[in-house]
Amino acid sequence: MSATEIGADETPAVALTPLTPRARLKAILGGSAGNLVEWYDWYVYSTFSIYFASTLFPKGSQTAQFLQAAGVFALGFLARPLGAWIMGIYADRAGRRAALTLAVGTMCFGSLIIALIPSYAQIGVAAPIVLLLARILQGLSVGGEYGASATYMSEMAGRKRRGFWSSFQYVTLIMGQLVAAVVLVILQQVLTPEQLHDWGWRIPFAIGAVLAVIVFWIRRGLEESASFTAAREEKGRGDTLLLFTKFPRETVMIFLLTAGGSLGFYAYTTYMLKYLVNTAGFSKETAGAINLATLVAFAAIQPLVGALSDKGGRKAMLAGAFGIGALIAYPVFSIVGGTTSAVVAALVIFVPLLAQSGYTAISGLVKAELYAAHVRALGVALPYALANALFGGTAEYVALWFKNAGMESGFFIYIAGMMGLSLIVALMMRDTRKHSLIRED
Repeated sequence: MSATEIGADETPAVALTPLTPRARLKAILGGSAGNLVEWYDWYVYSTFSIYFASTLFPKGSQTAQFLQAAGVFALGFLARPLGAWIMGIYADRAGRRAALTLAVGTMCFGSLIIALIPSYAQIGVAAPIVLLLARILQGLSVGGEYGASATYMSEMAGRKRRGFWSSFQYVTLIMGQLVAAVVLVILQQVLTPEQLHDWGWRIPFAIGAVLAVIVFWIRRGLEESASFTAAREEKGRGDTLLLFTKFPRETVMIFLLTAGGSLGFYAYTTYMLKYLVNTAGFSKETAGAINLATLVAFAAIQPLVGALSDKGGRKAMLAGAFGIGALIAYPVFSIVGGTTSAVVAALVIFVPLLAQSGYTAISGLVKAELYAAHVRALGVALPYALANALFGGTAEYVALWFKNAGMESGFFIYIAGMMGLSLIVALMMRDTRKHSLIRED
Protein backbone atom coordinates (compact mmCIF):
# COMPACT_ATOMS: atom_id res chain seq x y z
CA MET A 1 0.00 0.00 0.00
CA SER A 2 1.27 3.44 -0.91
CA ALA A 3 2.10 5.75 1.97
CA THR A 4 -0.39 8.27 0.63
CA GLU A 5 -3.12 5.67 1.03
CA ILE A 6 -2.48 5.51 4.75
CA GLY A 7 -4.33 8.19 6.64
CA ALA A 8 -3.51 9.61 10.03
CA ASP A 9 -6.95 8.39 11.06
CA GLU A 10 -6.05 4.81 10.07
CA THR A 11 -2.98 4.53 12.27
CA PRO A 12 -2.99 5.67 15.90
CA ALA A 13 -0.74 8.58 16.74
CA VAL A 14 2.29 7.81 18.85
CA ALA A 15 1.50 8.48 22.51
CA LEU A 16 4.05 11.06 23.58
CA THR A 17 3.90 13.96 25.99
CA PRO A 18 2.93 16.99 23.87
CA LEU A 19 5.11 20.07 23.82
CA THR A 20 3.98 23.05 25.85
CA PRO A 21 3.20 26.18 23.79
CA ARG A 22 6.38 27.80 25.12
CA ALA A 23 8.55 24.81 24.25
CA ARG A 24 7.01 24.60 20.79
CA LEU A 25 7.59 28.30 20.17
CA LYS A 26 11.20 28.00 21.31
CA ALA A 27 11.81 25.11 18.92
CA ILE A 28 10.18 26.90 15.98
CA LEU A 29 12.07 30.14 16.63
CA GLY A 30 15.33 28.28 17.14
CA GLY A 31 14.96 26.43 13.86
CA SER A 32 13.79 29.56 12.07
CA ALA A 33 16.77 31.69 13.09
CA GLY A 34 19.21 29.34 11.44
CA ASN A 35 17.00 28.98 8.39
CA LEU A 36 16.96 32.77 7.96
CA VAL A 37 20.75 33.04 8.06
CA GLU A 38 21.20 30.08 5.69
CA TRP A 39 18.95 31.63 3.06
CA TYR A 40 20.34 35.12 3.58
CA ASP A 41 23.77 33.76 2.74
CA TRP A 42 22.36 31.98 -0.31
CA TYR A 43 20.39 34.94 -1.67
CA VAL A 44 23.06 37.57 -1.10
CA TYR A 45 24.75 36.20 -4.20
CA SER A 46 21.86 36.89 -6.57
CA THR A 47 21.01 40.19 -4.85
CA PHE A 48 24.51 41.64 -5.21
CA SER A 49 25.53 40.01 -8.48
CA ILE A 50 24.52 43.22 -10.28
CA TYR A 51 27.57 44.79 -8.56
CA PHE A 52 30.20 42.05 -8.42
CA ALA A 53 29.59 40.62 -11.92
CA SER A 54 31.90 43.25 -13.43
CA THR A 55 34.57 42.53 -10.78
CA LEU A 56 34.74 38.73 -10.92
CA PHE A 57 34.01 38.05 -14.59
CA PRO A 58 35.67 39.08 -17.88
CA LYS A 59 34.60 42.37 -19.41
CA GLY A 60 31.63 42.38 -21.76
CA SER A 61 28.10 43.69 -22.05
CA GLN A 62 26.00 44.00 -18.88
CA THR A 63 23.72 41.17 -20.04
CA ALA A 64 26.75 38.95 -20.75
CA GLN A 65 28.18 39.55 -17.27
CA PHE A 66 24.78 38.95 -15.65
CA LEU A 67 24.56 35.74 -17.68
CA GLN A 68 27.92 34.51 -16.35
CA ALA A 69 26.94 35.34 -12.77
CA ALA A 70 23.62 33.55 -13.28
CA GLY A 71 25.53 30.56 -14.66
CA VAL A 72 27.53 30.24 -11.45
CA PHE A 73 24.28 30.66 -9.49
CA ALA A 74 22.78 27.77 -11.47
CA LEU A 75 25.89 25.59 -11.06
CA GLY A 76 25.76 26.16 -7.30
CA PHE A 77 22.34 24.56 -7.39
CA LEU A 78 23.84 21.38 -8.81
CA ALA A 79 25.55 20.81 -5.46
CA ARG A 80 22.22 21.03 -3.63
CA PRO A 81 21.05 17.48 -4.49
CA LEU A 82 24.35 16.10 -3.19
CA GLY A 83 24.03 18.17 -0.02
CA ALA A 84 20.40 17.08 0.33
CA TRP A 85 21.38 13.44 -0.04
CA ILE A 86 24.30 13.59 2.42
CA MET A 87 22.60 15.70 5.08
CA GLY A 88 19.23 14.03 4.58
CA ILE A 89 20.81 10.69 5.47
CA TYR A 90 22.66 12.35 8.34
CA ALA A 91 19.45 13.94 9.68
CA ASP A 92 17.59 10.63 9.61
CA ARG A 93 20.45 8.78 11.31
CA ALA A 94 22.13 11.30 13.63
CA GLY A 95 19.19 13.63 14.22
CA ARG A 96 17.64 16.82 12.88
CA ARG A 97 19.62 19.02 15.26
CA ALA A 98 22.99 17.60 14.21
CA ALA A 99 22.22 18.15 10.53
CA LEU A 100 21.02 21.71 11.09
CA THR A 101 24.22 22.56 12.96
CA LEU A 102 26.46 21.08 10.27
CA ALA A 103 24.58 22.92 7.50
CA VAL A 104 24.97 26.39 8.96
CA GLY A 105 28.67 25.83 9.71
CA THR A 106 29.33 24.89 6.10
CA MET A 107 27.44 27.95 4.85
CA CYS A 108 29.58 30.21 7.04
CA PHE A 109 32.76 28.97 5.39
CA GLY A 110 31.40 29.51 1.88
CA SER A 111 30.35 33.09 2.63
CA LEU A 112 33.75 33.91 4.09
CA ILE A 113 35.49 32.70 0.93
CA ILE A 114 33.34 34.94 -1.29
CA ALA A 115 33.91 37.95 0.97
CA LEU A 116 37.67 37.59 0.55
CA ILE A 117 37.98 36.50 -3.08
CA PRO A 118 40.35 38.64 -5.24
CA SER A 119 39.02 40.31 -8.40
CA TYR A 120 39.36 39.08 -11.98
CA ALA A 121 41.87 41.87 -12.61
CA GLN A 122 44.07 40.49 -9.81
CA ILE A 123 44.00 36.72 -10.38
CA GLY A 124 42.33 36.32 -13.77
CA VAL A 125 40.23 33.23 -14.45
CA ALA A 126 40.93 31.93 -10.94
CA ALA A 127 38.43 34.50 -9.59
CA PRO A 128 35.28 32.95 -11.12
CA ILE A 129 36.66 29.47 -10.39
CA VAL A 130 37.05 30.23 -6.66
CA LEU A 131 33.60 31.83 -6.70
CA LEU A 132 32.15 28.68 -8.22
CA LEU A 133 33.84 26.47 -5.61
CA ALA A 134 32.47 28.65 -2.81
CA ARG A 135 28.98 28.48 -4.30
CA ILE A 136 29.23 24.70 -4.55
CA LEU A 137 30.11 24.60 -0.85
CA GLN A 138 27.09 26.81 -0.10
CA GLY A 139 24.98 24.60 -2.33
CA LEU A 140 25.91 21.56 -0.26
CA SER A 141 24.89 23.46 2.85
CA VAL A 142 21.57 24.85 1.69
CA GLY A 143 20.70 21.54 0.01
CA GLY A 144 20.76 19.89 3.40
CA GLU A 145 19.23 22.86 5.21
CA TYR A 146 15.88 22.76 3.46
CA GLY A 147 15.17 19.10 4.20
CA ALA A 148 16.41 19.23 7.77
CA SER A 149 14.61 22.46 8.68
CA ALA A 150 11.36 21.57 6.89
CA THR A 151 11.33 18.21 8.64
CA TYR A 152 12.25 19.60 12.05
CA MET A 153 9.71 22.43 12.00
CA SER A 154 6.93 20.17 10.68
CA GLU A 155 7.61 17.64 13.40
CA MET A 156 7.76 20.25 16.14
CA ALA A 157 4.49 21.89 15.04
CA GLY A 158 1.27 20.60 16.62
CA ARG A 159 -1.29 18.65 14.61
CA LYS A 160 -4.04 21.30 14.82
CA ARG A 161 -1.87 24.25 13.76
CA ARG A 162 0.83 22.47 11.79
CA GLY A 163 0.23 24.56 8.67
CA PHE A 164 0.56 27.80 10.64
CA TRP A 165 3.72 26.90 12.54
CA SER A 166 5.51 25.17 9.68
CA SER A 167 4.86 28.18 7.43
CA PHE A 168 7.57 30.00 9.38
CA GLN A 169 10.11 27.89 7.54
CA TYR A 170 9.25 29.81 4.40
CA VAL A 171 8.75 33.05 6.32
CA THR A 172 12.40 32.87 7.36
CA LEU A 173 13.43 31.64 3.91
CA ILE A 174 11.84 34.77 2.42
CA MET A 175 13.20 36.89 5.25
CA GLY A 176 16.69 35.69 4.34
CA GLN A 177 16.13 37.15 0.89
CA LEU A 178 14.45 40.17 2.47
CA VAL A 179 17.40 40.88 4.76
CA ALA A 180 19.67 40.61 1.73
CA ALA A 181 17.47 43.19 -0.01
CA VAL A 182 17.53 45.46 3.06
CA VAL A 183 21.32 45.28 3.17
CA LEU A 184 21.36 46.18 -0.52
CA VAL A 185 19.15 49.23 -0.01
CA ILE A 186 21.21 50.40 2.99
CA LEU A 187 24.51 50.02 1.19
CA GLN A 188 23.09 51.83 -1.83
CA GLN A 189 22.34 54.77 0.48
CA VAL A 190 25.69 54.93 2.31
CA LEU A 191 28.08 53.98 -0.50
CA THR A 192 28.52 55.36 -3.98
CA PRO A 193 27.87 53.07 -6.98
CA GLU A 194 31.63 53.01 -7.60
CA GLN A 195 32.33 51.86 -4.03
CA LEU A 196 29.69 49.14 -4.29
CA HIS A 197 31.21 47.85 -7.52
CA ASP A 198 34.77 48.03 -6.20
CA TRP A 199 34.50 46.58 -2.68
CA GLY A 200 31.12 47.27 -1.04
CA TRP A 201 29.56 44.08 -2.39
CA ARG A 202 31.88 42.09 -0.08
CA ILE A 203 30.24 43.48 3.09
CA PRO A 204 27.02 41.38 2.95
CA PHE A 205 29.02 38.16 2.56
CA ALA A 206 31.12 39.04 5.61
CA ILE A 207 27.92 39.76 7.58
CA GLY A 208 26.56 36.37 6.58
CA ALA A 209 29.67 34.57 7.79
CA VAL A 210 29.45 36.23 11.21
CA LEU A 211 25.72 35.52 11.60
CA ALA A 212 26.28 31.88 10.67
CA VAL A 213 28.76 31.47 13.52
CA ILE A 214 26.19 32.84 15.98
CA VAL A 215 23.46 30.51 14.71
CA PHE A 216 25.84 27.55 14.89
CA TRP A 217 25.88 27.90 18.68
CA ILE A 218 22.12 28.50 18.89
CA ARG A 219 21.39 25.31 16.99
CA ARG A 220 23.60 23.24 19.25
CA GLY A 221 21.05 23.90 22.01
CA LEU A 222 17.91 22.88 20.09
CA GLU A 223 15.69 20.07 21.38
CA GLU A 224 15.47 16.97 19.19
CA SER A 225 12.05 16.20 17.66
CA ALA A 226 9.80 13.50 19.11
CA SER A 227 9.37 11.96 15.65
CA PHE A 228 13.09 11.31 15.30
CA THR A 229 13.30 9.98 18.86
CA ALA A 230 10.40 7.58 18.23
CA ALA A 231 12.01 6.31 15.01
CA ARG A 232 15.49 5.65 16.43
CA GLU A 233 15.00 1.89 16.36
CA GLU A 234 13.44 1.74 12.89
CA LYS A 235 15.36 -0.24 10.29
CA GLY A 236 16.48 1.51 7.13
CA ARG A 237 16.84 4.97 8.63
CA GLY A 238 18.03 7.28 5.87
CA ASP A 239 18.01 4.47 3.29
CA THR A 240 17.96 6.09 -0.16
CA LEU A 241 16.49 3.02 -1.87
CA LEU A 242 13.37 3.27 0.28
CA LEU A 243 12.46 6.51 -1.48
CA PHE A 244 12.12 4.58 -4.74
CA THR A 245 10.86 1.23 -3.47
CA LYS A 246 8.45 2.11 -0.64
CA PHE A 247 7.71 5.76 -1.48
CA PRO A 248 8.06 6.06 -5.29
CA ARG A 249 4.79 7.94 -5.83
CA GLU A 250 5.56 10.44 -3.10
CA THR A 251 9.07 11.03 -4.41
CA VAL A 252 7.82 11.74 -7.95
CA MET A 253 5.08 14.02 -6.64
CA ILE A 254 7.53 16.10 -4.60
CA PHE A 255 9.81 16.43 -7.63
CA LEU A 256 7.01 17.67 -9.89
CA LEU A 257 5.45 19.98 -7.31
CA THR A 258 8.86 21.52 -6.67
CA ALA A 259 9.53 21.95 -10.39
CA GLY A 260 6.74 24.50 -10.84
CA GLY A 261 6.96 25.90 -7.33
CA SER A 262 10.67 26.65 -7.34
CA LEU A 263 10.65 28.01 -10.88
CA GLY A 264 7.86 30.44 -9.97
CA PHE A 265 9.55 31.47 -6.74
CA TYR A 266 12.91 32.28 -8.32
CA ALA A 267 11.29 33.91 -11.34
CA TYR A 268 9.33 36.41 -9.23
CA THR A 269 11.99 37.07 -6.62
CA THR A 270 15.63 36.65 -7.68
CA TYR A 271 15.24 37.03 -11.45
CA MET A 272 12.66 39.79 -11.18
CA LEU A 273 15.36 42.10 -9.76
CA LYS A 274 17.36 41.72 -12.98
CA TYR A 275 14.23 41.97 -15.12
CA LEU A 276 13.32 45.30 -13.56
CA VAL A 277 16.77 46.67 -14.44
CA ASN A 278 17.52 44.92 -17.70
CA THR A 279 14.08 44.93 -19.38
CA ALA A 280 11.78 47.38 -17.60
CA GLY A 281 14.57 49.97 -17.42
CA PHE A 282 14.35 50.86 -13.72
CA SER A 283 17.48 52.01 -11.92
CA LYS A 284 19.21 49.49 -9.69
CA GLU A 285 18.15 51.50 -6.64
CA THR A 286 14.47 51.56 -7.67
CA ALA A 287 14.53 47.88 -8.58
CA GLY A 288 15.97 47.08 -5.16
CA ALA A 289 13.22 49.08 -3.44
CA ILE A 290 10.49 47.31 -5.46
CA ASN A 291 12.01 43.95 -4.63
CA LEU A 292 12.15 44.86 -0.95
CA ALA A 293 8.50 45.95 -0.82
CA THR A 294 7.17 42.82 -2.52
CA LEU A 295 9.28 40.53 -0.33
CA VAL A 296 7.96 42.18 2.85
CA ALA A 297 4.37 41.59 1.78
CA PHE A 298 5.20 38.05 0.59
CA ALA A 299 6.74 37.09 3.94
CA ALA A 300 3.87 38.62 5.92
CA ILE A 301 1.15 36.51 4.30
CA GLN A 302 2.83 33.10 4.76
CA PRO A 303 1.42 32.37 8.26
CA LEU A 304 -2.07 33.37 7.14
CA VAL A 305 -1.96 30.98 4.19
CA GLY A 306 -0.49 28.27 6.40
CA ALA A 307 -3.33 28.74 8.88
CA LEU A 308 -5.87 28.53 6.05
CA SER A 309 -4.43 25.15 5.09
CA ASP A 310 -5.19 23.94 8.63
CA LYS A 311 -8.84 24.70 7.93
CA GLY A 312 -9.33 24.03 4.23
CA GLY A 313 -6.62 21.48 3.56
CA ARG A 314 -3.28 21.45 1.75
CA LYS A 315 -4.56 20.19 -1.63
CA ALA A 316 -6.82 23.17 -2.30
CA MET A 317 -4.00 25.61 -1.52
CA LEU A 318 -1.60 23.87 -3.91
CA ALA A 319 -4.15 23.67 -6.72
CA GLY A 320 -4.99 27.36 -6.36
CA ALA A 321 -1.32 28.37 -6.36
CA PHE A 322 -0.42 26.50 -9.53
CA GLY A 323 -3.68 27.12 -11.38
CA ILE A 324 -3.56 30.89 -10.89
CA GLY A 325 0.20 30.92 -11.43
CA ALA A 326 -0.16 29.27 -14.85
CA LEU A 327 -2.79 31.78 -15.95
CA ILE A 328 -1.06 35.01 -14.94
CA ALA A 329 2.63 34.38 -15.72
CA TYR A 330 2.59 35.89 -19.21
CA PRO A 331 0.52 39.00 -18.40
CA VAL A 332 2.46 39.75 -15.22
CA PHE A 333 5.85 39.89 -16.94
CA SER A 334 4.39 41.77 -19.89
CA ILE A 335 2.88 44.48 -17.69
CA VAL A 336 5.97 44.86 -15.50
CA GLY A 337 8.23 45.04 -18.56
CA GLY A 338 6.14 47.83 -20.06
CA THR A 339 5.43 50.06 -17.05
CA THR A 340 7.43 53.06 -15.89
CA SER A 341 5.69 53.25 -12.51
CA ALA A 342 7.43 51.63 -9.55
CA VAL A 343 4.13 51.41 -7.68
CA VAL A 344 2.42 49.61 -10.56
CA ALA A 345 5.36 47.24 -10.91
CA ALA A 346 5.31 46.39 -7.18
CA LEU A 347 1.55 45.78 -7.13
CA VAL A 348 1.63 43.61 -10.24
CA ILE A 349 4.57 41.53 -8.95
CA PHE A 350 2.76 40.92 -5.67
CA VAL A 351 -0.16 39.22 -7.48
CA PRO A 352 1.80 36.09 -8.52
CA LEU A 353 3.58 36.10 -5.16
CA LEU A 354 0.20 36.01 -3.43
CA ALA A 355 -0.80 33.05 -5.56
CA GLN A 356 2.62 31.45 -5.01
CA SER A 357 1.98 31.53 -1.26
CA GLY A 358 -0.44 28.65 -1.65
CA TYR A 359 2.64 26.57 -2.39
CA THR A 360 5.40 28.24 -0.39
CA ALA A 361 3.60 28.43 2.97
CA ILE A 362 3.02 24.66 3.09
CA SER A 363 5.58 23.21 0.70
CA GLY A 364 7.91 21.82 3.36
CA LEU A 365 5.02 20.54 5.45
CA VAL A 366 3.30 18.72 2.58
CA LYS A 367 6.54 16.94 1.76
CA ALA A 368 7.16 16.00 5.40
CA GLU A 369 3.62 14.65 5.79
CA LEU A 370 4.15 12.26 2.89
CA TYR A 371 7.02 10.29 4.48
CA ALA A 372 7.55 8.06 7.50
CA ALA A 373 9.91 9.49 10.12
CA HIS A 374 12.86 7.16 9.45
CA VAL A 375 13.31 8.49 5.88
CA ARG A 376 11.50 11.83 6.22
CA ALA A 377 14.44 14.24 6.11
CA LEU A 378 15.97 12.47 3.12
CA GLY A 379 12.60 12.21 1.38
CA VAL A 380 11.88 15.90 1.85
CA ALA A 381 15.35 16.99 0.79
CA LEU A 382 16.43 14.87 -2.18
CA PRO A 383 13.57 15.13 -4.73
CA TYR A 384 13.12 18.78 -3.76
CA ALA A 385 16.81 19.54 -4.33
CA LEU A 386 16.88 17.73 -7.68
CA ALA A 387 13.88 19.66 -9.00
CA ASN A 388 15.14 22.91 -7.49
CA ALA A 389 18.49 22.51 -9.23
CA LEU A 390 16.90 21.74 -12.59
CA PHE A 391 14.15 24.36 -12.55
CA GLY A 392 14.70 26.90 -9.75
CA GLY A 393 18.45 27.22 -10.01
CA THR A 394 18.36 27.65 -13.78
CA ALA A 395 15.49 30.19 -13.79
CA GLU A 396 17.73 33.25 -14.14
CA TYR A 397 19.97 31.61 -16.71
CA VAL A 398 17.04 30.41 -18.85
CA ALA A 399 15.37 33.83 -18.64
CA LEU A 400 18.54 35.65 -19.68
CA TRP A 401 19.14 33.12 -22.46
CA PHE A 402 15.69 33.84 -23.88
CA LYS A 403 16.38 37.57 -23.66
CA ASN A 404 19.80 37.27 -25.28
CA ALA A 405 18.21 35.27 -28.10
CA GLY A 406 15.55 37.94 -28.63
CA MET A 407 12.72 35.66 -27.42
CA GLU A 408 12.13 36.96 -23.90
CA SER A 409 8.43 36.01 -23.89
CA GLY A 410 9.46 32.37 -24.24
CA PHE A 411 10.41 32.43 -20.56
CA PHE A 412 6.90 33.55 -19.58
CA ILE A 413 5.40 30.61 -21.50
CA TYR A 414 7.90 28.26 -19.88
CA ILE A 415 6.75 29.35 -16.40
CA ALA A 416 3.09 28.88 -17.31
CA GLY A 417 3.75 25.38 -18.68
CA MET A 418 5.63 24.18 -15.61
CA MET A 419 2.96 25.63 -13.31
CA GLY A 420 0.36 23.70 -15.30
CA LEU A 421 2.28 20.45 -14.82
CA SER A 422 2.48 21.01 -11.06
CA LEU A 423 -1.26 21.76 -11.03
CA ILE A 424 -2.00 18.32 -12.48
CA VAL A 425 0.06 16.69 -9.72
CA ALA A 426 -1.69 18.73 -7.02
CA LEU A 427 -5.10 17.66 -8.32
CA MET A 428 -4.09 13.99 -8.31
CA MET A 429 -2.69 13.86 -4.77
CA ARG A 430 -4.61 13.28 -1.56
CA ASP A 431 -4.88 15.97 1.11
CA THR A 432 -1.95 15.46 3.47
CA ARG A 433 -3.76 17.32 6.25
CA LYS A 434 -6.10 14.32 6.52
CA HIS A 435 -3.54 11.68 5.56
CA SER A 436 -0.37 12.73 7.33
CA LEU A 437 2.41 10.33 8.32
CA ILE A 438 3.57 12.66 11.10
CA ARG A 439 2.09 10.70 14.02
CA GLU A 440 3.39 12.62 17.01
CA ASP A 441 1.19 15.26 18.72
